[in-house]
Amino acid sequence: MTTLATVLTREERPRRPSALAASLTFGWRAILKIKHVPEQLFDVTAFPIIMTLMFTYLFGGALAGSTKEYLQYLLPGIMVTSVVMITMYTGVGLNTDIEKGVFDRFRTLPIWRPAALVGMIIGDVLRYVLAATTIMLVGLILGFRPAGGVVGVLAGIGLLVVFSFAFSWIWTMFGLLLRSEKSVMGVSMLVLFPLTFLSNVFVNPSTMPGWLQAFVKLNPITHLVAAVRFLMAGTPDAAETMWTLAASAVLLAVFGALTMRLYNRK
Repeated sequence: MTTLATVLTREERPRRPSALAASLTFGWRAILKIKHVPEQLFDVTAFPIIMTLMFTYLFGGALAGSTKEYLQYLLPGIMVTSVVMITMYTGVGLNTDIEKGVFDRFRTLPIWRPAALVGMIIGDVLRYVLAATTIMLVGLILGFRPAGGVVGVLAGIGLLVVFSFAFSWIWTMFGLLLRSEKSVMGVSMLVLFPLTFLSNVFVNPSTMPGWLQAFVKLNPITHLVAAVRFLMAGTPDAAETMWTLAASAVLLAVFGALTMRLYNRK
């Protein structure tokens, strides 16, 4: 009779998966979570629609005299605002998985250690694309007409997704650092509201007080919105685009490193 030991040692041990394969597997896990809990799509569908309709018809007549004219200015900004706000759910989801003990099991697997974190963020990239696409469709229905055409729109969304991927590492760090998902959400909103509202999303910064303009000019969201606007208008601004890409690289390098340090110590 074949012993258990013989059966277990008959086959060669499977090779360790590569870093890319492991990350993509965890990315697929994040997508499957959406499949099994479709309510998670509320923040990338209903929330962007509400934001677009609310601010277009709330401020359009007062600020531009016409909602259609204001929409041409607002839509790239409201797209950035919605997607950047959605990034906080990366940290919230991570914190929830940690509290449930899921990541303790992941750490025992013979895989590249950051794979679970990287894969989770890769899965969230789909959410960013869905949110941006939803806003663009609503905008087109309301009358938004990007002069840059399809190429300009795709370039703007691509730049937004790149920045959001880097920006989400901030919340990943907080997801590891804080004790509860409510704490992560609270800190996220405390940071996101000033960044998104004290920017060029809703109005031209030239109408603001001088001291506020100084902050707005340093705000990375301001540069991101400007770059996306120029791309969608068909007049890309190399300086704004490079500023945004450089900021994304710095965010990824700093907060990615801090996140991995916390992850390895936790």
